Amino acid sequence: MQPQNANEQRELLTLATQTKIALSQAVETEVKFANWTGTISRSQFNELIQPLVKRSLMTCRRALKDAGVEGEEIREVVMVGGSTRVPFVREQVGEFFGKTPLTSIDPDKVVALGAAIQADILVGNKPDADMLLLDVVPLSLGIETMGGLVEKIIPRNTTIPVARAQEFTTAKDGQTAMSVHVLQGERELVEDCRSLGRFTLRGIPPMVAGAATIRVTYQVDADGLLSVTAMEKSTKVQASIQIKPSYGLTDEEVTQMIKSSMANAKEDMEARQLAEQRVEADRVIDTVISALQEDGAEVLSIEEFKAIEAEIQKLIDLKQGSDRVAIAQGIKELDHATQAFAAKRMNLSIQKALAGKAVDEII
Repeated sequence: MQPQNANEQRELLTLATQTKIALSQAVETEVKFANWTGTISRSQFNELIQPLVKRSLMTCRRALKDAGVEGEEIREVVMVGGSTRVPFVREQVGEFFGKTPLTSIDPDKVVALGAAIQADILVGNKPDADMLLLDVVPLSLGIETMGGLVEKIIPRNTTIPVARAQEFTTAKDGQTAMSVHVLQGERELVEDCRSLGRFTLRGIPPMVAGAATIRVTYQVDADGLLSVTAMEKSTKVQASIQIKPSYGLTDEEVTQMIKSSMANAKEDMEARQLAEQRVEADRVIDTVISALQEDGAEVLSIEEFKAIEAEIQKLIDLKQGSDRVAIAQGIKELDHATQAFAAKRMNLSIQKALAGKAVDEII
């Protein structure tokens, strides 16, 4: 039976609803559409709706996982919506939770009853009530870090209101500003997440890389409004932004983003590990080059200097590839090649510190 126009489609939808209701009471029912007449049994109906029921149970399984609760910990199961009157639905739900679902409450009215109870609690009429519905963050909120990675600060399903803070540092010597990129999503790379906004923290005291401490605070209020603040701890200089994370995002898009993170979990983790190795390689290369520029000519022979430069170039070449194990090995080899240089730099620093001082001044 294929509808030919909008009127026939509406008629079929009405017929499907009537058939569902009839088969909730009887094992077989007669169906009439246009010039066609036939019968459909409850077993045939169950077979048709099985994919939908299976999908609903997958949602239940995901909800239990997100809440960190086992099925046997659920005390009662309340059915919501007219379709939960279907015997097959009740049977499958009962098997999934290992207990018979409650059917004494009208499934068409249970949401309204629950909302009324929640409203009564929220206005303070039942301060000691042990039931409270909590809003949660639907998708993780994070920040972009070096290498195009996402550091999650508030994980998905965290109850709101909530405030979380994390400390970060500078990546370059003399860095006086930091760009804060606010992201939403479950993936590991920035390109796979939703950008919520950006702002820049200026006025960071110029120091060597890694010396400054920037505290980034994410706060979501009861209305779902996200406030992000970045503060340099020594000067207290700060910058902030306010965002509505759910703006322009449908329930279907949230679900798709979660499914995408699950489907790509392995590939995402491999991509993250590769990016982390590249970031570490950049850090080591910058550190060694800076040291060579500062003291290399003074403590190294030409051959020693060139040998370290060769290891640096080798690591630069490895970093362009996608073999994270090879990059990690290249970092180790550069570290090994610079050990003698590091010792000579230490001796030079000690000599400079002691130059011109008497023995009794040192002791």
